[in-house]
Amino acid sequence: MASKIPANNSETLGAKQSEKVANGSGGASRAASGGDAEQSSGESDDDDDDDKHLTKATVTVNDGGAKKKKNKKRKPKKKKTPTVQTDPPSVLISQLFPDKYPKGEEVEYVNENRYRTTDEEKRHLDNLNSDFLSDYRQAAEAHRQVRQWARKSIKPGQKLIDIADGIEDSVRRLVGHDGLSEGDAIIAGMGFPTGLNLDAIAAHYSPNAGDKTVLQHSNVMKVDIGIHVNGRIVDSAFTMAFDPTYDDLLAAVKDATNTGVREAGIDVRLGELGGLIQETMESYECEINGTTYPIKSIRGLCGHTILPYSIHGTKSVPAVKTGDTTKMEEGDVFAIETFGTTGTGRVYDQGEVSHYALRSDAPKVDLRLTSAKSLLSTIKKNFSTIPFCRRYLDRIGQEKYLLGLNNLVRAGIVEDYPPLVDKKGSYTAQFEHTILLRPTVKEVISRGEDY
Repeated sequence: MASKIPANNSETLGAKQSEKVANGSGGASRAASGGDAEQSSGESDDDDDDDKHLTKATVTVNDGGAKKKKNKKRKPKKKKTPTVQTDPPSVLISQLFPDKYPKGEEVEYVNENRYRTTDEEKRHLDNLNSDFLSDYRQAAEAHRQVRQWARKSIKPGQKLIDIADGIEDSVRRLVGHDGLSEGDAIIAGMGFPTGLNLDAIAAHYSPNAGDKTVLQHSNVMKVDIGIHVNGRIVDSAFTMAFDPTYDDLLAAVKDATNTGVREAGIDVRLGELGGLIQETMESYECEINGTTYPIKSIRGLCGHTILPYSIHGTKSVPAVKTGDTTKMEEGDVFAIETFGTTGTGRVYDQGEVSHYALRSDAPKVDLRLTSAKSLLSTIKKNFSTIPFCRRYLDRIGQEKYLLGLNNLVRAGIVEDYPPLVDKKGSYTAQFEHTILLRPTVKEVISRGEDY
């Protein structure tokens, strides 16, 4: 999810931990087995003898003299654990990988940080992060499987709202939390609303209820998906175009993102990294309808650190060269995302809002509107500081909430994220990966075979 450059260059939504919930799945129950009990006949008394004689259980005999076979209870067959994903995805990631989740792409540090790969102290620190890595890898594997399904199933002619629902329903099935009961979405699920941004819209558009927008063959669509497990958010995006006219635009942005991922690392200065991204991006151009457009980096949209339960942390990765001398540090989690455009390279707010998030640093306000008080309680209990959209409120049964929601926004308690748009007629593209700056290696946690 794109981070818009804040005015003071230090946007912090803060982190809020929820309870750690064990990610176990119920196993098949064992069938109780019992031995065949012997039957005993009644006692017989003899007038002259006080001894009681126990007679052995008799076996019923057919007329032909053959013994009847006793019916033995059959043990119920154990259900086989699925080993492959369904289409659409529905099998829990924890079932597909019961022992250990797949790693992302591990990249060794270079130059003065090369020692980290084999340093015993750094290895020890890395081993202390087992829960952190397990949660991130589970979320990342769910992301890979859902997006790979989405990339092959999304076609022109589909409604955006159906595409969004399909992606989000798949995510919830794979992490095992449908988000319908109170607090369930805080354990695992969507890390933010699915972005489906068409053409000049670069970021923060997700269809609201009743949206009838249909994907066209001529559209360039950015698909931005966030998945979290215990507040560890994987943020990764890709762009789809069905007309090869836009291939050079997509190639420029993918190359720029890969440059950012490759050059990122401990002690790297953010402003310098932005310069490398810009140099790559702006070495491309794209011809559309006989006109050649230079590809520009969108200046107002940045990569960012990710904190627990907070998609936008305190550090920003610019898409252009700046004087920011802030360094990347051990333990940082970054979303490296770049946006390219055939337009001006600047975006502005336009259109109906769908994305919202509770601010952890919200002021204490005496809310007089009853609906706002009630909605705030619902948001805290169901989403915490994880971004949500109006469709998420709809699916948990909230009604007539817009007045209260707008009141919370005006009070500074909830932040809204309007769609970010370049000039009309332009085309924008986005690619993004999440990286973990572990003590020993850089792990591109969201890397997959697709990108």
